[in-house]
Amino acid sequence: MLARPEFRQNAPGLVSQFVDLLREWLGRFLEAIVGAGRGDVVGTIVTVAFVVVVVVLVARFASRVRRDPSRDVAVAGATGRAPREWLAEAEAHERAGRWREAVRCRYRLLLARLAVRGLLDEVPGRTSGEYLREAGINLPAARDDLRLATTAFEEVWYGDRTPDAGQVRRVAEAVDRAEAVAAGARAPALAGASPTTQRGGA
Repeated sequence: MLARPEFRQNAPGLVSQFVDLLREWLGRFLEAIVGAGRGDVVGTIVTVAFVVVVVVLVARFASRVRRDPSRDVAVAGATGRAPREWLAEAEAHERAGRWREAVRCRYRLLLARLAVRGLLDEVPGRTSGEYLREAGINLPAARDDLRLATTAFEEVWYGDRTPDAGQVRRVAEAVDRAEAVAAGARAPALAGASPTTQRGGA
């Protein structure tokens, strides 16, 4: 979700530079062997194999750096709070102009409302991406609003974006629309939940 360039770390640039230097070194090494007339086939194969392994490892590291942060960062904060508590806290932050905290509380309000209705299972340590996938499966009619609220939360809370009153309002509206859809939805078996969890509710 945070796949845009501004959310990517600078590490891939360093990796690319390293790979370029590695290629340049390999080229000079092979040129030296061939130019000197001492073409040791076995030595060349071993060297090439070593370089391939290094490049593969570097590429894997680079792909991990570029991966969507929403898949790696757990949603912080207590689970199990009542929706009215998150709503009251969100409104207090909004009155004080604390827009960053307001976005977070509106997002947590969304999770709490869906959990109460049995459409989502709040679990400590889960990521926003995991919540979005589960909620999207259980409430497909509200996917756009779920994605809007989740993206705003990630951009503000983990991407260090500075929100304003307009963004908080849009998030609040998305959360309310998702709640309206949830109010008319039948709670399905929670995606990935055990039978005990399904019977006990959220």
